[in-house]
Amino acid sequence: MGLFSFFSKNKEQDKAVLDEGLQKTKASVFSKLSRAIAGKSKVDDDVLDNLEEMLIASDVGVNTTLRIIERIQQRVQRDKYLDTAELNTVLRDEIANLLISPDNEDSDNFDCPESDSPYVIMVVGVNGVGKTTTIGKLANKFTQAGKKVYLGAADTFRAAAVEQLVIWGDRAGATVIKQAMGSDPAAVAFDTLKSAVANKADVVLIDTAGRLHNKTNLMNELTKIKEVMKKVVPGAPHEDLLVLDGSTGQNAFEQARQFTLATEVTSLAITKLDGTAKGGVVLGISDQFQIPVKYIGLGEGVDHLQLFNRRRYVDSLFGNQ
Repeated sequence: MGLFSFFSKNKEQDKAVLDEGLQKTKASVFSKLSRAIAGKSKVDDDVLDNLEEMLIASDVGVNTTLRIIERIQQRVQRDKYLDTAELNTVLRDEIANLLISPDNEDSDNFDCPESDSPYVIMVVGVNGVGKTTTIGKLANKFTQAGKKVYLGAADTFRAAAVEQLVIWGDRAGATVIKQAMGSDPAAVAFDTLKSAVANKADVVLIDTAGRLHNKTNLMNELTKIKEVMKKVVPGAPHEDLLVLDGSTGQNAFEQARQFTLATEVTSLAITKLDGTAKGGVVLGISDQFQIPVKYIGLGEGVDHLQLFNRRRYVDSLFGNQ
């Protein structure tokens, strides 16, 4: 098999996984969209009201929904007439335009910038969103890309999190640095980076505790981890990745709000989109917080973590409808 055929096959597989993963959201959106325009020949106030209700029910969020409706209204006023057959195309365009693009949007490879020092990613998110699993899948993707990967088990408050990270590290061929339960998370991060630098690692992923019991404590803990890491690798972390569970809908918005207040989130990973009809949360969170969605999780398998591409997302969501 030639290199081109290999990449083409991977793209086809990724598209199939994406189409299947968004099936519940797609079915929900289009059943509601069909009802919204039933018996209508043009986009009028009734259609817009029904469309607004549909988008909010899909967990796009009120503010983002209003932005979409406003843009469609402007389109109707500009063109003087917009029939319902065109509404699908207009919606595709507006949704794609509102999504914030990651720097690597056009890439199909899990990669990171070349550097003399490791590329450090601090991963945050509440317990249960798939944070440690996402780290494990990322580690696997990076090692497959030929990178030397280190994982820091800085969620020292849950034995299960450390054990899970060790299992993923073994599976991915990544080195896991851990300490005793209850250890200072910043100390784990420090040791991880020291070892990664000494062994010329390419990528470091730091798992952190997923507690939102007290915003001030969370902020202080994450700030301390960052300050310690900077002493080993100037500029670290290079990326603050927030993991959110897409199936929780509006609760994911609140988690995003809390973590963006506690630390400078630079990218998002939204998991469990295959098990929900609330895939619209991807659009709402990206738009409201102006943070790019970098990864999406569409199942349990390693290959079910994908680089996010807004055009592919919209195409899978709308299909040939």
